Amino acid sequence: MGFVTQRMCSILVTFFLIFFSCLCVANSEQYHSNNLKLRKQSQVTSCNVYEGTWVFDNSYPLYNSSNCPKLRKEFDCQKYGRPDSLYLKYRWQPKQCDIPRFDGPDFLRRFKGKNIMYVGDSISYNQMQSLVCLLHAAVPDSNITAVKGSLYYNTTFQDYGVSIILFESHYLVDIEVEAIGRVLKLDSMKNGNIWKDMDVLVFTNWLWWYRRGPKQPWDYIEDGGKVLKDMDRMDAFRKALKTWGRWVDTYVDPGKTKVLFQGINPTHYDGIDWNNPRAINCTNETTPLNGSTYPKGLPEAEYVVRDALSTIKKPVHFFDIATLSQLRKDAHPGHYNYDKGLDCTHWCLAGLPDTWNQLLYIALTN
Repeated sequence: MGFVTQRMCSILVTFFLIFFSCLCVANSEQYHSNNLKLRKQSQVTSCNVYEGTWVFDNSYPLYNSSNCPKLRKEFDCQKYGRPDSLYLKYRWQPKQCDIPRFDGPDFLRRFKGKNIMYVGDSISYNQMQSLVCLLHAAVPDSNITAVKGSLYYNTTFQDYGVSIILFESHYLVDIEVEAIGRVLKLDSMKNGNIWKDMDVLVFTNWLWWYRRGPKQPWDYIEDGGKVLKDMDRMDAFRKALKTWGRWVDTYVDPGKTKVLFQGINPTHYDGIDWNNPRAINCTNETTPLNGSTYPKGLPEAEYVVRDALSTIKKPVHFFDIATLSQLRKDAHPGHYNYDKGLDCTHWCLAGLPDTWNQLLYIALTN
């Protein structure tokens, strides 16, 4: 009997030793994981995350596009026949620091009950859908609702009360129908009454400013009370951004709303821009450019944006994605979309906009 009791005690001691050892290892792993995340966040605050290179990473992409809810047909390159997948395997690596991967559950916890709005054109749509795909991949069983209005598209993760909203605005300033026709008013921004109530605002603009002919959605420009048939488009863009800047300084409450303005979205329709005269456009491009600079340099509109932001008194984060996106000549749909038209403007999903949202996550949490 004494032998049995002694053996039972020995077994119990061994069990508790193993249990507490496992507990210590688990806690140690969690401690090191949290420490690594904190170190990365600390590094991020002291480096330019927008300067770096693209590196191959076989753990990418962060989701399968076939699982994304209501993915727009223009962005679903794999579904519409893109034969290569190497473009999905690149991760952005800043020069001076490592950055944390996009953490969907953490994003949803941090922004529980918040409204995140992208304001702009189809590039904003591209980025909004990327964020929805990233979050859906993190919580695939979450209750998601989608509501479409005349100017907005709202996807809500109901379990967290997080709304991801696209507000369509091609020029930021207003277009109003008057007796003479449709007037683009460079001094008017009435939709700002809706925007100012959001918790996060991500603005994108430029794509529509050089549109002419049937695709131009206005007939006249009003500038300072003068109605013109047309004017220099870059100058018009500059004046519209000044109106937007005045709106930020007048109506945005920095204690409630974080404002970001995204750099100019690049296109890839001429290989000369990236020192490859044989490339007619983005078709057949399968890898990013090496290095951290783009041969053609930044577009003029990028400097107009930077100049406009420099005059705003309230905090606006410059979401500087232009150069890192210029390096991704391989990441466009090309002909691999539902109507087979050439698209070297938008981006495949999964793809580059996922990195934009990774950097958005960093900008908002640091």
